[in-house]
Amino acid sequence: MAACVALGAAFAGPASAQQSTQPSPTLDAIRARGALVCGISTGVAGFALPDSQGNWRGLDIDLCRGLAAAIFNDPAKLRLVPLATSTRFTALGSGEIDVLIRVSTMTMLRDTTLGLRATMPYFYDGHGFMVRADAGIQRVRDLAGATICLQQGTTNEQITADYFRSINAEFRPVVFERADQAIGALAAGRCDSFGLDAGALAALRSTMANPGDWVVLPERFSKEPYGAYVRRGDDNWFDIVRWFTNAVIEAEEQGITSANAEEIRRTAANPNTRRLLGVTPELGQALKLDSAWAYNVVRTLGNYGEMYERNMGPNTPVGLARGPNNIWTNGGLLYALPMR
Repeated sequence: MAACVALGAAFAGPASAQQSTQPSPTLDAIRARGALVCGISTGVAGFALPDSQGNWRGLDIDLCRGLAAAIFNDPAKLRLVPLATSTRFTALGSGEIDVLIRVSTMTMLRDTTLGLRATMPYFYDGHGFMVRADAGIQRVRDLAGATICLQQGTTNEQITADYFRSINAEFRPVVFERADQAIGALAAGRCDSFGLDAGALAALRSTMANPGDWVVLPERFSKEPYGAYVRRGDDNWFDIVRWFTNAVIEAEEQGITSANAEEIRRTAANPNTRRLLGVTPELGQALKLDSAWAYNVVRTLGNYGEMYERNMGPNTPVGLARGPNNIWTNGGLLYALPMR
């Protein structure tokens, strides 16, 4: 056993030292300009949408702000860049933005062929269809021959085509660049249904004149885990975005909230809690961030559950139950990787 440990240390030591000295061009650029540049959607309620004062609100916005807090201890050191679905990955690859947090499904081909990396899921969804509540449609099979609104450049185009091909039925697609254009066409009667991720459909329904006139059918046809994307080749920046996402989930698992973070940091004896909140510095050192980076996020934005409930929960217009987006101990899919 001792020989194995010694051999492991011999391999781990130089590699770890080499990794710790690698510069992060993205992090260096962010610090030099004094702000994080975060790519977001052009407007999806619950994820990213301007309020009546023009301030952006939503889960994606809170994650962007939280990432700025992790870097600068200031969530306001942030520039948001709304991006169309068709241009979001190009904007990231060209360096227009530092990170894409924009209702973007993590898929193998996106992760391996675009020069980008998907970091970690922060929202689990699945493809669904919305129809008029009085249309008499009980299941998606009833939409054979229907006109279906779809959003250009999404995985939903292919999923819809694959489904109708699988049941040997025709449908008529009407494709729009933006979700608000598609939902407008649906409301105007140009389409019989709108095919999109179910969470996004629920969010869009909340913005319609009469949300009760519409229903999201219960069937799901895909796995749509949303994750932040970064450019390939900057391992330190990938690590920061990945472990930032992990940290807000870990905070909820540990019961650390915006209201109690300061007290817990001051009194915690649990080594995992002390590491997470920066009482001991190793996590910050590993990411080249301040030791209190995760504490700064939670005390200003809250944990994942607080972000979700504030933007999408049952007491919001979106009114979406946690479901798979609950932590694993409450029956959901969110599971923080060990932060040690």
